[in-house]
Amino acid sequence: MEKFKVYRLREADKKVVGGFEEAALDDLDPGEVTVRVAYSSVNYKDALAATGKGRIIRRFPCIGGIDLSGTVTDSRDARFKKGDAVIATSYDIGVAHDGGYAEYARVPAAWVVPMPRGMTHFDAMALGTAGFTAGLAVVRMIHEGLKPGKGPVIVSGATGGVGSVAIDILAGLGHEVVALTGKESETDYLKGLGAKEVMLRTGLDLAKIKPLDKAMWAGAVDNLGGEVLAWMASTMQIGAPIASVGLAASMSLNTTVAPFILRGVSLLGVDSVNCEMAMRQKVWESLAAEMKPRHLAGATRTIPFDQLPSVFDDFIGARVKGRVVVDMAAD
Repeated sequence: MEKFKVYRLREADKKVVGGFEEAALDDLDPGEVTVRVAYSSVNYKDALAATGKGRIIRRFPCIGGIDLSGTVTDSRDARFKKGDAVIATSYDIGVAHDGGYAEYARVPAAWVVPMPRGMTHFDAMALGTAGFTAGLAVVRMIHEGLKPGKGPVIVSGATGGVGSVAIDILAGLGHEVVALTGKESETDYLKGLGAKEVMLRTGLDLAKIKPLDKAMWAGAVDNLGGEVLAWMASTMQIGAPIASVGLAASMSLNTTVAPFILRGVSLLGVDSVNCEMAMRQKVWESLAAEMKPRHLAGATRTIPFDQLPSVFDDFIGARVKGRVVVDMAAD
């Protein structure tokens, strides 16, 4: 096979350096399934990896991109055959195993998800890891008793990829969604996704978080961590679940046990990387059916592969809203 284009991350002088290179299939990490990549996407994690702002890459060199969708060109596993449409995200993809920023990828069959009926390659990457994480959060919250009519559900980091998809999913399921954001200018965007109300973080007094405050939320999806998550915990209704999915503000959590033992609040850690395959397939199938976001197109921007490096700093600087899809076939 002729060589193809990849975006590979290397380490030089203890810094991460990314660049386009040519590769052949034999240069890729081993795996039973070879995929012609149609689309990838950019997540906050991808930006941290590519800029070196976070210790994400565990092995250099490594082709970046934690997400990919495409068509199987070769398989040594009976579960997949040439021509199958597939998704691969999570596990070591793009951090310790060559990832989706390549025209071809080779991955272990155990990491591959069959494309759900009714979902396209583009749809899958308009969702990507961010959308899958949002879907997993909602599935887990429903398991813990979240139902429409119990009260508002708050979503922090609302303009980000996870937040945008979570708002869309929850509103589509009939929940009253409150978007918590630091970007007043994006009010119309958030309401367009289905948020009934937009709250500004500047309106919160995070310097004086009570162990228990007024009970407001029937559920919560938190992308930030830190003081916002502590405030959320203090304001949850009895028995309400919080899905903790991100650390965009802080890894710290300074709170008390009061919400958990006096109100029965559940703090759910949402780990999209190590989610076991049965649950992974359930979430993807739900995202193609009853949890399918209604406004994903309006929350998605598509860039050609050769423009990939231009968006990383925008993610780090919180200048991106919604999702960014990478069209691997576009010039």
